[in-house]
Parts: sequence; C-alpha cells; structure tokens
Amino acid sequence: MAKTLISIQNITKRFGNFAAVDDVSLEIAEGEFFALLGPSGCGKTTLLRMLAGLEMPTEGQILIDGQDMSRVPPNKRPVNMVFQSYAVFPHMSVKANVGYGLRIDKVAKDEIEARVREALALVKLDGLEERKPDQLSGGQRQRVALARALVKRPRVLLLDEPLSALDAKLREAMRSELAQIQEKVGVTFVMVTHDQDEALAMATRCGVMHRGVLQQVAAPSDLYEYPNNRFVADFIGSVNLFEGTLTIDEPDHAMIESEELGGPIHLDHGVTGATGATVWAALRPEKIAMAHRDEGAAAPQETNVVPGVVRHLSYLGNETLYEVEIACGRRIKVTRSNVARYEERGFSGGEPVWLSWHPRAPAVLLS
Repeated sequence: MAKTLISIQNITKRFGNFAAVDDVSLEIAEGEFFALLGPSGCGKTTLLRMLAGLEMPTEGQILIDGQDMSRVPPNKRPVNMVFQSYAVFPHMSVKANVGYGLRIDKVAKDEIEARVREALALVKLDGLEERKPDQLSGGQRQRVALARALVKRPRVLLLDEPLSALDAKLREAMRSELAQIQEKVGVTFVMVTHDQDEALAMATRCGVMHRGVLQQVAAPSDLYEYPNNRFVADFIGSVNLFEGTLTIDEPDHAMIESEELGGPIHLDHGVTGATGATVWAALRPEKIAMAHRDEGAAAPQETNVVPGVVRHLSYLGNETLYEVEIACGRRIKVTRSNVARYEERGFSGGEPVWLSWHPRAPAVLLS
C-alpha cells in the first residue's frame, strides 16, 4: 500500500452562508491518479484550488507529505497546476513556455535546457521547441501546459478539466496519453472533471461530489457497479432506477416489490436492509436482455421478466439504445451491442418484447 501523500481533513469552504465544500475528508496516496468529479457547482474546483493554495479553507486542514499547508503560500507548495484554458504565453516559443517556471526559480541555464528537453520528449513535442502557441493544435497546446507543469518536478500535479477544450476524438486519444505519462513519471495526479467517461478511463480512484459533499470514493469499476446512493448511480453512466419495498431479505436471496415495475425484483443475495424499508434498484441498460415477444409465447424465464413495447431506438454505432415502455407507462433504457453487421431479426419501433435480467444485475440502494 503506497503511503498517503495528501490528507484532507474536515475541509469546509464557505462563501458567505454558502458552503461550497462541506466537511470533506479524503486521503490520496503517493503516485495515485485521483479524479474528483461531479456536476458544475458541486465544489470540486474549489477543493482543487484549496490544494493549490489559491483559496483558503474556512475550516479544516490540508496536509501534503505530512506538512500542514495552511501557512504555505501557493508558490512554495510542492504542487503545480494545469488550468482548463492551458494559460500558455502566446508571445513565447514552446521551449520558453516550458522553461518559464525554472527561469523564475533561477535554475542554472544548462539544467533548464536539459529538463525542458526531457519534458518535451515526455509529452512528444520534441522538434517543436521554436514554435509559438498559435502554430500548434489544441492537443499540442495542452501538452505544452502539461510539460510546463511537469518540468518543475512537483510532488502533486493538479489538473482542472484538462481535456475539456479538445474535440471528442482528440480528447479520447489524450486520455490514454495522460494516463501513460502519469504512470511513467510517477507523480501524484489530482484531476477535476465533470466527464464521467474521462474519470473512469484515467483514474485509479474517483471521488464523486454533490452540493459540496463527498458522496463516494472508490475505484472506477466499484463506482459503476456498486454505487452507494441514487445520486452516484445516476451520475456515473446511464441507469434505470426503480423504487420499491424490501419484502424479503435473507442471506442468500431477497425480493423488492416495485409498483413502478409492476412486479417483484428477485435477487440471489441478501441486502442487509430493514425488511419493509423503501429501497431503490439500480439496473444498468447493458445488463438488461431483450427478446422478441411473439403472440401467445410464454415468458423466457420465471423471474425478473417484464413485457414491454419498443417506443424509440437510437443507433450509436457500437451499440443501439432502446426505450421500452412497460405496462405502467414507464420507459426503460436498454442497450445492445452491435456485434454483427447484420442481424437477421432485429428490433423495431412498436414491437412487443420481453425484458429480463440476472438476479445479481441490480444494485440495491438504501438512499
């Protein structure tokens, strides 16, 4: 287990009566790629700015490598920051931009040259040293900002929506590059983003924030498969949420009666909730199977089967998203991978179908 590098202890930041960050505690390990994500206004950028020293906490403490940062000014902290706008100097060459911080710190000229060369090679900009920012693509300018931050060899690199200014194709390519750079240099990365795909693809752990409160911290796969509340389930990916009553809760099976679904949801495990309590079943669209419902044909299995009618479908290339209306009028999202070029009998709008799912597919939420 890597040692803790950043310890955020009961941090609160108020602006007047508004708590932008509300009693957040969090530990981030050395060498970790940590992502803070949540919707706009959730407090994630304010928390990042407090780490950088650009905002001071109203309450609580931030330790980096065991040192209390409360009296340490931004320029003396072992952190560097890559801003959403990159903030590269338009009148300077790539080489001058990357070496700027080292010149301010009065590092020897030979060392600046060597470290700038090393940083540019790391971000694949060697050969472009003399270009100006307006001669670079968006992705190249992003790399300049990254090289300028890494050249100072910080213990922690803070990234504020680092890929948001890029187009979709370039953003996808840069995700992989950024993760590879972090692995290579071993610096602790703390990234803020509202893009769930970005966080899940790059981070080793993620923290989800909502209204200033840290909702859940977990590995990307655990956040997706085991959300701890409805907000996290709904924010991370796409989900169908069904409210119901926990009527059976045994160690090896449970049942939720849901009026929204028009029947019971069977589980092959216990919930450890209070029988009779209100719970929510979170069912991801890709975990729902869909079959043709021919007239007079029996349901494909006894439990977790619901009849419906396809009301809308969206072809997305690698998959198709279906909206299936069930008896109560509720529409359920279902995705199917397009694994073949041609499907002999596909699904079309207005077609009756059966929806079914495995008893381990739903995540059960108590709040």
